[in-house]
Amino acid sequence: MKVALFQARTGIDPGRNADRLAQACRDASGEGAAMLFTPEMSGLLDRDGGRAAASTRAEEDDLVLGVVRDAARDNGLWVQLGSLAVRRPDGRLANRAFVIDDRGQVRARYDKMHLFDVDLPTGESWRESSRYAAGDAPVVAGATPLGPLGLSVCYDLRFPALYASLAEAGATSLTVPAAFTVPTGRAHWHVLLRARAIEAGAFVIAAAQCGTHEDGRRTFGHSLVVDPWGRVLLDMAEAEDDLGFADIDLALVAEARGAIPALAHRRAIGGAAIAS
Repeated sequence: MKVALFQARTGIDPGRNADRLAQACRDASGEGAAMLFTPEMSGLLDRDGGRAAASTRAEEDDLVLGVVRDAARDNGLWVQLGSLAVRRPDGRLANRAFVIDDRGQVRARYDKMHLFDVDLPTGESWRESSRYAAGDAPVVAGATPLGPLGLSVCYDLRFPALYASLAEAGATSLTVPAAFTVPTGRAHWHVLLRARAIEAGAFVIAAAQCGTHEDGRRTFGHSLVVDPWGRVLLDMAEAEDDLGFADIDLALVAEARGAIPALAHRRAIGGAAIAS
């Protein structure tokens, strides 16, 4: 089965970003992909909170979500829309991932559980929790072209218990749409994605932001597809606003889990005891 990944350089204008996403849907379908994966914050990437607030809407009013739903329907394509900033009823924002079927219907949604609050050695400082509310539950989208699909977003990647819970709930593929910074991407992106694939015995599909964005940030790129044995099937390096493709053989999931049955051996672990 062929999947497509859109490695974007998302900007501050949702209309332009929506147009690029619609074109990516057309191109992915034209190349025979069954499903398209897009990065975190595919609709708007803007660190200016005041400017961004003017473009954020409730899910039912979001321009980008509407355009992508129409494009999925018109092109007979499933889409894992990496994430969008959507306004919640309480006025806060959610960093929300979507799975959209080939009729344009939203089949699953997931709010990012782990928020990126860090001060990096480079001087970059990020406080995602100042604008976003964290999600409170893992989500597996059932009956996608890839079977049960476990959802996560970017910083979630650093929390292996989340992926264990997704795999134990039946996920055979895992998504990690991201907007990784360059320093953390160079240090950790490849090794963490491969580790999550190996631990879960699952495919990992990670569509990423890439390049220097209109708001001044730089993102790492290197959208990856990793198979359940930890082999990298696709690495898009630093391509911007481009599509990459990979062939997924779901039989490899059973093969990997049979060879290393770690999921079956996993035990519930409580707090560690300190030996004196």
